[in-house]
Amino acid sequence: MYKIASPSEYLVITGVGITDIKLTKKGWVLPGQSFTVFDVSPVNYTFEVQAMSAEKLPFLLPAVFTIGPRMDDEPSLLKYAKLISPHDKLSHHVKELVQGIIEGETRVLAASMTMEEIFKGTKEFKQEVFEKVQLELNQFGLLIYNANVKQLVDVRGHEYFSYLGQKTQMEVANQAKVDVAEARMKGEIGSKLREGQTLQNAAKIDSETKIIATQRQGEGKKEEIKVKAAVRVYENEREAEVAEANADLAKKKAGWTKEAQVSEVEAAKAVALREAELQREVETMNALTRTEKLKAEFLSKASVEYETKVQEANWELYKKQKDAEAVLYEKEKAAEAQKAMAEAAYYTRQQLVDGELYAKKKEAEGLVTLAQAQGIYLRTLLDALGGNYTALRDYLMINKGMFQEIAKINAEAVQGLKPTISIWTNGTGGEAIDDGSAVGGSVAMKEVAGVYRMLPPLFKTVHDQTGMLPPAWLGTLTDSSHSNLN
Repeated sequence: MYKIASPSEYLVITGVGITDIKLTKKGWVLPGQSFTVFDVSPVNYTFEVQAMSAEKLPFLLPAVFTIGPRMDDEPSLLKYAKLISPHDKLSHHVKELVQGIIEGETRVLAASMTMEEIFKGTKEFKQEVFEKVQLELNQFGLLIYNANVKQLVDVRGHEYFSYLGQKTQMEVANQAKVDVAEARMKGEIGSKLREGQTLQNAAKIDSETKIIATQRQGEGKKEEIKVKAAVRVYENEREAEVAEANADLAKKKAGWTKEAQVSEVEAAKAVALREAELQREVETMNALTRTEKLKAEFLSKASVEYETKVQEANWELYKKQKDAEAVLYEKEKAAEAQKAMAEAAYYTRQQLVDGELYAKKKEAEGLVTLAQAQGIYLRTLLDALGGNYTALRDYLMINKGMFQEIAKINAEAVQGLKPTISIWTNGTGGEAIDDGSAVGGSVAMKEVAGVYRMLPPLFKTVHDQTGMLPPAWLGTLTDSSHSNLN
């Protein structure tokens, strides 16, 4: 079945075909697989962490942490899916886990700081707690989205912050009294000081007014003299500029007259120069015309000779090319003939091989079919014989003539043999036991005697068949067909 998770959820699929777990937003859940859905939205956890400073002063640290799975890291999301998602994120188990990490890191950090350092460096303290708690939460795939550390609170029986507030209040009250007394003193002194400063400032202003009036009169006369001098300078500058302009105009008139006369001379010389250049160009063109005429005559002769030689060379090249093409064509046809013959021979061999392969294939199929038929035949016989393999074997041997073949082989094996038959007698085979009450020792001796009597014919037979004699310590064989045993 096809499952789709909501925007704030993930699917966790395990089972057949999945090595570990599979995280996805949507997908097929196949038979043999199971799935679960977990929410990835962050959750607020509110705690009051009880810690102790380096001076062994206990205090409460109210804090609110917003914690959720790390969404931008797939390995962290897998850790969260394995370790946290099986439990409800608002459950007591998850809350204890998070609270334990936060309390442990907060207590360790607070134990290394004094109360004054914690109180004054609340921002740094919060940042260090944030970093250390985040380091521990990484192993569960969790991320702190926000951390809000409130003001420190006294533990019952340890009113450090209350006493500190009372101390601050008393210091503020005492400072206020001091400030009031200082303000009254400054008011009385300031009143007398203001009266003296008023008289001093009045006298100072009168003197400064007289000085300023005198300065203004002197500055007025100075400005009047300065203006008259400036007017005179300006008039002199204008007269100098008029004289300079008249001199420039005279210079320019002289220059223009000179340039006009030079231009007339240059024009006359330019006309003569141009006439000479044109005459030279006419003579040059005549010489070029005669030269080109001669070149054309020699060139026409050379071109005719060149074209004649080129035609002859092209004819010789054409003949050689045609001869080479004829030889090449002949060799190509010979190669094509050899290739056709080789392909024909290859085709013939291929057909023979294919025929043999087809025959072998059909022979194998026949053997397979025969084996299958024999298997069916044997199963039928075995079922008919009630599952008796011995009876089935005997039936097949009889049906195939195996017993006749064995008898024939055995007869051929013993054909031409001349067996020797020896009859040995060793006296009576033993006496009968009267009334079944023979002595145990006598019976045992008779058995040993019987075994001893059996040895001579056994040694004789072995000697006749193989030529081997018994060891000397055991006995010797004589020609009179009896043995002497030591």
